[in-house]
Amino acid sequence: MYNNIDFKGKNIHYRDQGSGSVLLFLHGFLENLNIWDDFYKALSKNYRLISIDLPGHGLSEVIAEVHTMPLMAEVVKTVMDKCEVEEFLLVGHSMGGYLSMEIGKSYPEMLQGLCLFHSHAMADSAEQKKNRDRVIKIIKENHHRFVHTFIPDLFAEANKEKYAAEIQSLQNEAKNISAASIIAAAKGMKIRESRLEILTQLTVPVCFIIGKEDPRTPLNKMLMQIAMPKHSEAIILEDCGHMAYIEKKEKTINAIRCFAERCFMLS
Repeated sequence: MYNNIDFKGKNIHYRDQGSGSVLLFLHGFLENLNIWDDFYKALSKNYRLISIDLPGHGLSEVIAEVHTMPLMAEVVKTVMDKCEVEEFLLVGHSMGGYLSMEIGKSYPEMLQGLCLFHSHAMADSAEQKKNRDRVIKIIKENHHRFVHTFIPDLFAEANKEKYAAEIQSLQNEAKNISAASIIAAAKGMKIRESRLEILTQLTVPVCFIIGKEDPRTPLNKMLMQIAMPKHSEAIILEDCGHMAYIEKKEKTINAIRCFAERCFMLS
């Protein structure tokens, strides 16, 4: 169920459970594969689910000073080759969605469907790059303080008290991530390239999951991207920030279940 693989001398940790058509789940910044536990409980009876601790997160080691999207895409391809998987539906949350777009560029033949879960295909703007630099400086000074303040702001304001225990758990797990790991991920996101053209080139269905109160993927900026794929679907969630796998857990599990059924029928 839980396994490790060597990638250029570094350990990468992943989970592989269930049988049938494959769903690959990629977590976001400051997260790990445990965020998908409830998805495993609900979906692994009908599908084979694989999730990966991305480099520097969870039980996977830092593999470079900068975790670029192409480098992490190599990691994902190595894991899938080890699992003898040639095709899969890909679900990427936040940073995992940025990585998903890179996989769509490098390995489009592997995709049977793509779900951008609070994520998008654009590069950082000049202002966002400056913000990354400020974040890196803060992390170098006190990365635990950064984790403590960063995670609650991912939730809709009305949900911060409601999900206080879940926020605390996310903070506790993220505090185990080293400053070097966090910086490597931040640098990788800062220099990632736009993959908007990939949205127009993909021939598989693309699903966007969006929270109406998510400042990182604001709805007004996402509408253009929703219109770009040949087959596009959107789940737009009321009273939800950046963390629908907690804030709207049952709705998102059901949305991915239904999307998977459609994708695998079409493939």
